[in-house]
Amino acid sequence: MGGARRARLGRPFLLGGRTARRVLGLLLALLWLVFAAAPIYYMLIVSFEPQSSYLNSNPWFPTAGVTAANYSAVFASGFGRYLLNSVITTLGTTVLAVTVSLLAAHVIVRRTRGITAVIFRVFLVGLAVPIQALIIPLYVEILRLHLYNTLFALIIPLAAFAIPLTVLILVNFLRDVPRELIDAVQIDGAGPVRQLTSLVIPVAKPAITTVAIYDALTAWNNFLFPLIFTQSSNVAVLPLAIFNFSGRYLIDIPAIMAAVFLSVAPLFVIYIGARRQIIGGLTAGFSR
Repeated sequence: MGGARRARLGRPFLLGGRTARRVLGLLLALLWLVFAAAPIYYMLIVSFEPQSSYLNSNPWFPTAGVTAANYSAVFASGFGRYLLNSVITTLGTTVLAVTVSLLAAHVIVRRTRGITAVIFRVFLVGLAVPIQALIIPLYVEILRLHLYNTLFALIIPLAAFAIPLTVLILVNFLRDVPRELIDAVQIDGAGPVRQLTSLVIPVAKPAITTVAIYDALTAWNNFLFPLIFTQSSNVAVLPLAIFNFSGRYLIDIPAIMAAVFLSVAPLFVIYIGARRQIIGGLTAGFSR
């Protein structure tokens, strides 16, 4: 009786401790949200601020009116062409990296010995090689292949550096696919191509979506390769174009903020539309 009574008396304290932890977690989450959203809010508000009143008004609470002239200036500078180049580079990099990585991961999982294991370790070595250490050899190869100042000079290196991590994630996911499913498909007479299309791709869809989004974001935000491997404005991508735009409009902060906001807006759309796939893909392959 005494133990049951003490348990009942201690239960309110336990519930109170859980409530306190939840409140603390909520407050920390709100604090993180404020710090994360503040730069985005500032960027958006300033992008609509007139240049004539930017330095004399509070950018956090604009009172001098709203204008779209900054966005007009950005589009007049050729933003559409830079956006198209970024889309082509990102799609090309993502498709190439994911396709090669999926084929490699499928073979590595099916054959875990011999040369396949060595190849997998070679892929993992790529995770330890920094991009900056290979800039000069890559530059020489790009020149020899006559790819300098083309979008292929961006797509091929970006895909090559994306493959190691993509292979690692896909291999860890495909290893959790039940062997019985693979045996059943083989008994049904399916060859390697059919196994890939009818079993591997549908089962690995969360992981494929995750690595595709990650590779796309990496290619979209890359600045070093466009700076080194391109020269003409006709093949400039958004990060390099914003750098040149900020140099041209160094004093016009609202116009620069408009250019930055337009460049990150597609990333917000991708994240909002695929946030569940990103989280599910990152946890599925390692939580089983």
